[in-house]
Amino acid sequence: MAEAHQAVAFQFTVTPDGVDFRLSREALKHVYLSGINSWKKRLIRIKNGILRGVYPGSPTSWLVVIMATVGSSFCNVDISLGLVSCIQRCLPQGCGPYQTPQTRALLSMAIFSTGVWVTGIFFFRQTLKLLLCYHGWMFEMHGKTSNLTRIWAMCIRLLSSRHPMLYSFQTSLPKLPVPRVSATIQRYLESVRPLLDDEEYYRMELLAKEFQDKTAPRLQKYLVLKSWWASNYVSDWWEEYIYLRGRSPLMDLVLIKNTDVQAARLGNIIHAMIMYRRKLDREEIKPVMALGIVPMCSYQMERMFNTTRIPGKDTDVLQHLSDSRHVAVYHKGRFFKLWLYEGARLLKPQDLEMQFQRILDDPSPPQPGEEKLAALTAGGRVEWAQARQAFFSSGKNKAALEAIERAAFFVALDEESYSYDPEDEASLSLYGKALLHGNCYNRWFDKSFTLISFKNGQLGLNAEHAWADAPIIGHLWEFVLGTDSFHLGYTETGHCLGKPNPALAPPTRLQWDIPKQCQAVIESSYQVAKALADDVELYCFQFLPFGKGLIKKCRTSPDAFVQIALQLAHFRDRGKFCLTYEASMTRMFREGRTETVRSCTSESTAFVQAMMEGSHTKADLRDLFQKAAKKHQNMYRLAMTGAGIDRHLFCLYLVSKYLGVSSPFLAEVLSEPWRLSTSQIPQSQIRMFDPEQHPNHLGAGGGFGPVADDGYGVSYMIAGENTIFFHISSKFSSSETNAQRFGNHIRKALLDIADLFQVPKAYS
Repeated sequence: MAEAHQAVAFQFTVTPDGVDFRLSREALKHVYLSGINSWKKRLIRIKNGILRGVYPGSPTSWLVVIMATVGSSFCNVDISLGLVSCIQRCLPQGCGPYQTPQTRALLSMAIFSTGVWVTGIFFFRQTLKLLLCYHGWMFEMHGKTSNLTRIWAMCIRLLSSRHPMLYSFQTSLPKLPVPRVSATIQRYLESVRPLLDDEEYYRMELLAKEFQDKTAPRLQKYLVLKSWWASNYVSDWWEEYIYLRGRSPLMDLVLIKNTDVQAARLGNIIHAMIMYRRKLDREEIKPVMALGIVPMCSYQMERMFNTTRIPGKDTDVLQHLSDSRHVAVYHKGRFFKLWLYEGARLLKPQDLEMQFQRILDDPSPPQPGEEKLAALTAGGRVEWAQARQAFFSSGKNKAALEAIERAAFFVALDEESYSYDPEDEASLSLYGKALLHGNCYNRWFDKSFTLISFKNGQLGLNAEHAWADAPIIGHLWEFVLGTDSFHLGYTETGHCLGKPNPALAPPTRLQWDIPKQCQAVIESSYQVAKALADDVELYCFQFLPFGKGLIKKCRTSPDAFVQIALQLAHFRDRGKFCLTYEASMTRMFREGRTETVRSCTSESTAFVQAMMEGSHTKADLRDLFQKAAKKHQNMYRLAMTGAGIDRHLFCLYLVSKYLGVSSPFLAEVLSEPWRLSTSQIPQSQIRMFDPEQHPNHLGAGGGFGPVADDGYGVSYMIAGENTIFFHISSKFSSSETNAQRFGNHIRKALLDIADLFQVPKAYS
């Protein structure tokens, strides 16, 4: 069989005459091509490292400096002011490459020119870093740009005018500053004032003052020291203690269906994903730029592929490989290893379709214990770590587990069909819940992301949160969906374009030997995961009356509009205010991730109370709303510019634990529950297509579970001029919450606020 000859490089048999080798020319050819491809990748990484290391300089600019120096010497002009002569005198005397005066002069000018070039690069980088420390532009009103900001923007454009690579700006990004303790305490007290009565607030003030005067100065010194030494004083601790937990899903284009052939859709999508990974490896992806000129940190993108969360008894770790040439696939309780390359060649979409169809057509049953194996990644982390050590540290189980953990990512082929039907409101919620947890054993939750394929060709992602935040995986998903729809395409019958290569070796079944004791652990983990999944209520809906188009006519930011509506909806739902979490990004700083915006403010509660009283004029309500929106926007900008509250307090708390220092204030702050946890997901980060020409090419974003047992998780995507997607989660076990009820309150709050600005309500 052709497949058998391609599977091994050689075979041999022992005979009385000796050892008889039978080499497979085809297999050796692939081994050779794989080696060539590996060396190409190494050379590309070396080249990219050099180009990134000298940005905004370039080899061409280096040659220009050398030519200018040499040219000036021929014109008897010493632009080095004598430095070339000093360098020439310092060169070793005698025979060899320095024996002629001309050679020594040229070498001296090359050394001088290189020094000037390197000094210029250093100067440009430090100047760019200083410029990027300026955040005044964020606090200026729209349409009222100051002269200082205009000059700053011109300088930024000048220093970053060359086409940057993905990581070109990393060393030029400023470090996240450590806020003053007094400023953080003041902002904290301001954030909890609307949630506490006078007696409670007075008590919290005393705790805060005691902490600020006695404990904080010592803790702050350690944080400042860390900020000098580390790239980011928050990110490593935040990842270790907070991020090595939650997951979140992302949905497909919900209003467009390219094909209903499951294998064909996977062929295009996975080919596009590996194209994206290739661009990532070669740093051909443009860095995300705020306002088109301010670079965002790209650090999180490094671990998008070939990354797995490895369970530990004390703490988990992230294992990231430099490359992976296969994906792990789950279908009907079986695990497969599917190669993405034939030698050095990336498989075409039609070849990938054929390989996935082979898996779908495979009639073999699961091995004992194999079907629910992935439930280990959904249950308790300690139990998974112990099982991994006991049952997967040797033999075929170790080899099979390594095939999964060393895969580029995980692919789940589901037998169910899900999609969004605008006529059936429940369809979007069922779609989202399937992506969030599936049946608790058909997702490998430890992989950086699982690509989920439903039987009808619809797709989604389930992403592990430790390695990156939602906008990072959203960047990949946007590229993949755009490439699938506008560049790869399908035949009239819904298959990938082109003819596949039937000689490709089929995907490999992973082999397991799972004993009864391990099967009992798997079943226990499954029951834990199922109980958690069954308790999650997810309500998703598309808000069609308006989007950011009409919100902007209210002279406020769309995010502030939605956040204030959430406060109004929550008060109507629960009859009280609560501590509210909104995630903002800090990627304008090196290795920055997120900061918290405490959206429940005195201004927003004043507006909500006025709305509930029903005795205020629309003019008064508009004024209160504008004050609340202005306050929210200012808090969001403070969080983005490193002047947030919660990351600073979190790091102070960790330092107190390391030092064995007790702080009642920090203990109370860190124990406060976030009963309303919110996040906005960006709709578009890269311009793969014109949304005005293709208004139906919309993703629905993604969601996450509630943070508090008696709270809500709300994710929203302002998807365009005329629509907003919401994902609302709560727990069935809480008698105080109901995701669908809260969703209805959100709808009404949005419409009521729009009515204050006389937005037409014919749509309602």
